[in-house]
Amino acid sequence: MTQNLFVKLALGAFMVAQVSAFAPHAALRPRGLSRNSKASALSPQAAPFGLRPAAASSRCTPSIRGLSMVATGEPKAVNQKATKHDIATGRDPARVKVFDTTLRDGEQSPGCSMTSEEKMQVAKQLAKLGVDIIEAGFPVASQDDFKAVEAIANTVGQLENPPIICGLARATKNDIETCAKAVQGAKFPRIHTFIASSDIHMEHKLKKTREEVLAITKEMVTLARGFVEDVEFSAEDALRSDWGFLAELYSVAIEAGATTINVPDTVGYTTPEEFRNLIQYLRANVKGVEDVTISVHGHDDLGMAVANFLGAVEGGARQVEVTINGIGERAGNAALEEVVMALHVRKSYYNPLLGREVEDDQAITNIKLNEIYRSSKLVTALTGMMVQPNKAIVGANAFAHESGIHQDGMLKNKLTYEIVDASTIGLDSNDGIVLGKHSGRAAFRSRLQEMGISLGDDDLNKAFIRFKDLADKKKEITNMDLESLVNDEVQDIAANRFKLYNVQVTCGSVACPTASVTLYDEQEQIERTDASIGTGPVDAAFQAVNRLCGLEGAGQAAASQVKLLEYTVSSVTAGIDSLGEVSIRIMDLESGTIYSGRASDTDVVVSSTQAYVNALNRLLLHRTDLTPKLHPQLAVARAGFKESDK
Repeated sequence: MTQNLFVKLALGAFMVAQVSAFAPHAALRPRGLSRNSKASALSPQAAPFGLRPAAASSRCTPSIRGLSMVATGEPKAVNQKATKHDIATGRDPARVKVFDTTLRDGEQSPGCSMTSEEKMQVAKQLAKLGVDIIEAGFPVASQDDFKAVEAIANTVGQLENPPIICGLARATKNDIETCAKAVQGAKFPRIHTFIASSDIHMEHKLKKTREEVLAITKEMVTLARGFVEDVEFSAEDALRSDWGFLAELYSVAIEAGATTINVPDTVGYTTPEEFRNLIQYLRANVKGVEDVTISVHGHDDLGMAVANFLGAVEGGARQVEVTINGIGERAGNAALEEVVMALHVRKSYYNPLLGREVEDDQAITNIKLNEIYRSSKLVTALTGMMVQPNKAIVGANAFAHESGIHQDGMLKNKLTYEIVDASTIGLDSNDGIVLGKHSGRAAFRSRLQEMGISLGDDDLNKAFIRFKDLADKKKEITNMDLESLVNDEVQDIAANRFKLYNVQVTCGSVACPTASVTLYDEQEQIERTDASIGTGPVDAAFQAVNRLCGLEGAGQAAASQVKLLEYTVSSVTAGIDSLGEVSIRIMDLESGTIYSGRASDTDVVVSSTQAYVNALNRLLLHRTDLTPKLHPQLAVARAGFKESDK
């Protein structure tokens, strides 16, 4: 029996030795895990994807070197030194910096593309919101993206209290040089360059060895630092990378001049505790980490992006890369409003982690909380990506209570069931009457200013005309109504070819749904009218628009050029006379590109048709091969016009 026990102990020691050899981070075991939790010859990040240990990979280094073995020493101090941007704008250097990537990663969400003018509108609102860094785009991706980043750098980047304007660039010479040109007009420009670091990415995507990735990183970060003082370096797919190699890669980037190192959970794979432990590991093993900011980026594939970020902050991360409403690739990014409000509401918990007293009331971020709701509504309006009603912080039901027990508690004291007051994020919980049909332009402008909305004279005039039209139809006009009207006006209509002049429908339980639609063609300066039948009044109107715009297909289900992917109708406020807000998403079946449109009106058929026209206008910018048909009467006249009659 003693001999058997000896054999078991020996085998156990052998297994632990194998784990230590292939899992460099096993020595820094996550809190609460047993030793057997890491009993795998593969890194826990890599195992589910069939990756081999580094020693077995033909394109990776044959052995784990230096910093790959174990965590050495205690984590170094978190960098709290004031940057030039902190000093110039008076921002607390010990805060958690908010890096907004709505205009770059958020826009990569299918159907969320924005025009340059719309990106400018969002950038201005982000500056008003108080974000520290705006990632304005990916300049090398297209000429339009370059111009958008350049314009934002030259305007928003030149404000009195400007955010840092950042552009994304792959670790290539052309990307970095293009990015540098795009952001150079900002007072505080930043180049954000990246390269993949996980074995699966290096082997199958980059076709590079670890040595090659290290060399590229050194060369490209050095190049970027030659253009700007502020350089951010990201190791793509960091959370599925070998921790030791990550430490070495970040050390090289810092030595080459990186001022921020970003740790991305590119595929939303990690957990809060694992993220915290990785940040602590990097603080202990990266050379020079005490002089730079550690940033985190992550996606919501497993629904844990926000929780993961909070875990990373506990580990020492001091920059979070987020998007408004959490929009982004696949399941989206960590939502700005959720991360910021979690840090705000649980301030007493996070204060000690920032070196503050528990009861310190100083803000943890630079975000102006009362601009959160306005920012959410603007992004929703411009992208057409609706917020689900039960979404935290900005969802329609976030401050709604139906349970009788909850309602009773709320009436007695709001704190019984609400940890955030709606007014904190800029939402007027009472949403009382603000204006009526007798209100003038001065009162209209004043009320918009009180709501934090500023419009140019042209946009104000257009919004005021729509307001007067609405006031004739709706007795009580609320703040939400005004926001919806204004959001319609800030959409980029400069490039819109078609304008909806009229839509008229007939339908009923025994009638065949029929719609007559009149569009004005700005390009040919001609008014066109057509009619169509459909399965309902909205479908009939859409088919009439299709015919006018030269699109084929008898009904959306059979459309050969454009497919309706999503049609959403929501009520802006309560009541039978409420504005109906419609969001449309369509796909160009030739390219697979998704376009969105949005509109609001007291008549849902009108708002639906207008939203569809808005979406088609975006599509037609990229489809010059589509030729709108002639006005029916002109078509008849030309059909009888012979060449010999000339």
